[in-house]
Amino acid sequence: MLVLSADDVAALLDLDELVGAVEAAMVDLSAGRASMPSRVAASVTDRRAMLAAMPAFLPSAGALTTKLVSLFPENTDRPTHQALICCFDPVTGSPLAVMDGTYVTATRTAAGSALAARLLARKNAEVVSVIGTGVQAGTHARALIRLPQVKLVQIAGRDRSKVARLIDDLAEAAVAAQPASSIEDAVRSADIVCVATHADAPVVRRAWLRPGTHINSVGYNTAGAGEIDGETVRDALVVVESRAAALGAPPSGAVELRRAIEAGLIGADYIPTEIGEIAAGQATGRIDDEQLTLYKSVGVAVQDAAAAALILQAARARGGGLSVDM
Repeated sequence: MLVLSADDVAALLDLDELVGAVEAAMVDLSAGRASMPSRVAASVTDRRAMLAAMPAFLPSAGALTTKLVSLFPENTDRPTHQALICCFDPVTGSPLAVMDGTYVTATRTAAGSALAARLLARKNAEVVSVIGTGVQAGTHARALIRLPQVKLVQIAGRDRSKVARLIDDLAEAAVAAQPASSIEDAVRSADIVCVATHADAPVVRRAWLRPGTHINSVGYNTAGAGEIDGETVRDALVVVESRAAALGAPPSGAVELRRAIEAGLIGADYIPTEIGEIAAGQATGRIDDEQLTLYKSVGVAVQDAAAAALILQAARARGGGLSVDM
């Protein structure tokens, strides 16, 4: 069995290939060709935390995987999300590999947001504002700057020292970013807003959004109101990875959609569009340059499976990892 560290995974996973693999996985999921049960989780209530299991079978990628991911939002000295991905042979069920899933989680989430921006943002969208200063904020800046029309990435957060630190980290990775004077100014000046926080109250408000803005929201919490206000949910074309996942109960589900339903801003029978349907040409995305679009991501296991398949393929072709007997 192959064991792949975080450094191994980072060296083997190509971001551009990953965006394409995530798109294929989303199309397969919407078409019913993938198996992805709802995630389950054990709660660690005194830390507002959980340990979740996310299995998936993605036949087109030959991937049978389970991700074990912990979410500890109070962490300050290490990532809030930490994970392992276990890979199995889809023919025999034999274990093939265990790999670090922390880098995969951050990178596949950003790849999904890059895909959503490519499909939903205006074609002349040049300014990206990333709201947040954690791992997901960094991977989103790295992913979104690769879109051909994007000319500027700006970072905003509550802690200006963390904003400065993230900008320095991005500079080391050859990603030029600049600080915004405030979260509100960052949102007001953006064509694409990427929100990556653990906020339990909205940090992005409808009144700040210009016509035609595209929003990626990847933050997750279960107890509060979420990082996007209900008026934005009401007014935007809402696109999700999976309706079942986005509308499910915790530990699945998008709290922003749940709160908007509870407030009567959208109906209890609300049906968002799936990104795989748009990618396959089976649903309409943006209809004009004035429309608000919102991609609300809750994280789905087929994206992890798609990433793991790419990593294993690269490891076999180029080497990497440690082979062990179990």
